[in-house]
Amino acid sequence: MQVSIEKERSAYETLLLRSFLRKFESGFPPEYYSFLNGEIMEPNWNVLYPKAWQAAIDETVCMELGDEQTTQFLNQRIREIRRNYGDRSILIGGPPCQAYSIAGRSRNAGIVDYDPLKDKRTFLYREYVDALAKLKPAMFVMENVKGMLSSKIEGGIFQKIMSDLKSAAGPNSYRLIPLTPSMSNDGSEFDSSPNDFMVRTEEYGIPQARHRVIVVGLRRNIAQGLPVELLPCLRKYQRHVTVNDVIGAMQPLRSGLSRGDCVAAWREVLQNAIEIVWSNTLLLPANEQRMIQQSLRRYLSRFPDDLPSNRMGQSSVKLPKTCPLKLRKWIVDEKLKALPNHETRGHMPADLVRYLYVSVFGESFNRSPKSSEFPPTLAPFHNNWLSGKFPDRFRVQVAHRPASTITSHISKDGHYYIHPDPRQCRSLTVREAARLQTFPDNYLFKGNRTAQYIQVGNAVPPFLAWQIAGSLSKIFEFLERPHGVAGKNRKRSSIPLEAA
Repeated sequence: MQVSIEKERSAYETLLLRSFLRKFESGFPPEYYSFLNGEIMEPNWNVLYPKAWQAAIDETVCMELGDEQTTQFLNQRIREIRRNYGDRSILIGGPPCQAYSIAGRSRNAGIVDYDPLKDKRTFLYREYVDALAKLKPAMFVMENVKGMLSSKIEGGIFQKIMSDLKSAAGPNSYRLIPLTPSMSNDGSEFDSSPNDFMVRTEEYGIPQARHRVIVVGLRRNIAQGLPVELLPCLRKYQRHVTVNDVIGAMQPLRSGLSRGDCVAAWREVLQNAIEIVWSNTLLLPANEQRMIQQSLRRYLSRFPDDLPSNRMGQSSVKLPKTCPLKLRKWIVDEKLKALPNHETRGHMPADLVRYLYVSVFGESFNRSPKSSEFPPTLAPFHNNWLSGKFPDRFRVQVAHRPASTITSHISKDGHYYIHPDPRQCRSLTVREAARLQTFPDNYLFKGNRTAQYIQVGNAVPPFLAWQIAGSLSKIFEFLERPHGVAGKNRKRSSIPLEAA
């Protein structure tokens, strides 16, 4: 038994569908694949599978934490869970991040008379703590942005949150465990520092440099009887997974034009962009000029025959063997004939020139150029372009490195998420961003494209969540043995709180 709470309607519909699909333990229903492959319209799931659909509705609700109605509903569900499962449950979620994130704090600083103590988002974490106090689960997982560590609200919001978590169900009731600790061999919690709770996802098989605070809490009576080797801990991968490892083999797609889009018009715009970038390289230092022109020559020699013509992915693809086997199996679904949520955006011609420049720069130097490295005539008309505040306003996701953090900002314009292939000259699709976030290809995002991007950007990488779940499941297995703290053959329950 579980319950998921999400306030945004499109995200709720996405979670509802996924909850429904989880009811089919032997595999998703065939109609789902027919729908994803474009063979049929989305069926009425309630008519086809009423029992499974109703179960999904019962456990997935569209509400906002902090509202009185939500609190009443959650209290009722917590009572049901405790009555049926006792203390064998797990709480998963995190408070909204806007008040703690570095970008959010920067935006708030520009608001006249902004007071973080009066921003209700600052203390919504207390809703999580309140649910924790009432549920008293065996363990919990809380995730948030790394800016939480440096936020000075109330002298340091992270320290306040940690204190409240630790004592949620009574004095010193939970032991807080970092997943990437620099701890002594006996697993002592006293050697942990705040930075131990920051997980750098690129170190754990995620093709993205996403740094997030993740706190695992074990109820004190469980932690005290747990062997040290069972303390939750993530295992580092030997090498980083790159952008190319997960999106490099996908079918090339062209960008769209924001006005008058068609294949011929797009090719004309791209040919013009090549000529503009070429002429502007004459303004660059000799080494940069030579490297970028060398890259452009490769595309000019095959222009226009080598350019893609489609804007929507027509087929599913396997991942290259450079991608770790577990991640390949996690993402790819052999039953898919097409990739959902995989259509390119439309862009202005002036931005396509900049996209082409940063993609050939990234191909040449294995990094994205800073604003100071743009030829002056390619610079956008932004007052703060050379201020140093936004040095990478146009950022290519370099092919042979992990991506930068996929955030909800990808929904705005895509300038921070430019595809590494200059032939495609575009920003990432929702599906490409989802692959960098390690969503399985069969995961469908509901809502319009903006809502889909936001859902992808707000998520915890599912492949990382799976690793964390695997570490925690070993503790439940231990508890189910006759000598375990809570005995054996006990049911489990979970409450994911989608608060962000």
